[in-house]
Amino acid sequence: MELQQMRYVIAVAETNSFTRAAERCLVVQSALSHQIARLERELGARLFDRTSRRVRLTPAGAAFLPDARQCLDAAERAAAEVAAAVGEVRGRLAVGLIPTVAAVDIPNALRDFRRRYPHVRISLRVGASEDLAEQVEQGAIDVAFLGLPTTARPRGVAAHELARDRLVAVVAPDHPLADEPSVDLRRLSSEVFVDLPAGTAGRIQSDQAFSTAGLCRDVAFEVTTADYIARLVEPGLAVAMLPSAFAPQLTGVVTIEVTDAPARVEYVVWSRVGPTPAATAFLAILDIPTTRRAE
Repeated sequence: MELQQMRYVIAVAETNSFTRAAERCLVVQSALSHQIARLERELGARLFDRTSRRVRLTPAGAAFLPDARQCLDAAERAAAEVAAAVGEVRGRLAVGLIPTVAAVDIPNALRDFRRRYPHVRISLRVGASEDLAEQVEQGAIDVAFLGLPTTARPRGVAAHELARDRLVAVVAPDHPLADEPSVDLRRLSSEVFVDLPAGTAGRIQSDQAFSTAGLCRDVAFEVTTADYIARLVEPGLAVAMLPSAFAPQLTGVVTIEVTDAPARVEYVVWSRVGPTPAATAFLAILDIPTTRRAE
């Protein structure tokens, strides 16, 4: 079993396509398909169900994938550690973040990192806090920036608290509340909301606040990005609640203080076995210590 074969399996599993996996791995599709078929023969089991419309993991493939990721990550980490031992930072830097990160400037930090360490391959994923923390724990990404309610903590990873913030109401410029200096949850509960998907950490903090206050609200629009939240707020389709430190980045909307607003905490997390050399160098650019214990 070769590392390249594992890399191909992971690529197909993540893209649900042999064609896109080959493009990602910079090989022709026939070569990728041949190597996966060879691996399946070695294992004595099919890893993928293939039809003209879709590609999906078989139960055997789903069982194989986590260990394949761990093996590949371990090999890449070992190579990076060897390079670090002779004074070079190489390998990969896979970063994850929620859409509303405000405590740190990720794009500028990545720019500085690339200038200092041009041999590191950088990738970026945007997602929900709970998914990103799980991917860090599994080794799929190296560092992630999360936003959680004050009642929650990152689990299974090493964590460093970056900042605490409160949510503000976000409304259209011509909304009846736009000229108000502040508003409370009871007044907002009569509005139609746009928010992140139910069950995500960014949504839970608002849901908990309204529930604790004994209030219900109508979340008619569920989206996955803060920018699209603003696109629905600006024409007056809905109102929203977003972190006060992030809201100034939006245009075409008005923010209002919420007197009984929920709070959230931003964290940066990395593997509990310790950050990779590239992750250590990236966190150093942000002046973040890496001597935190796992949660």
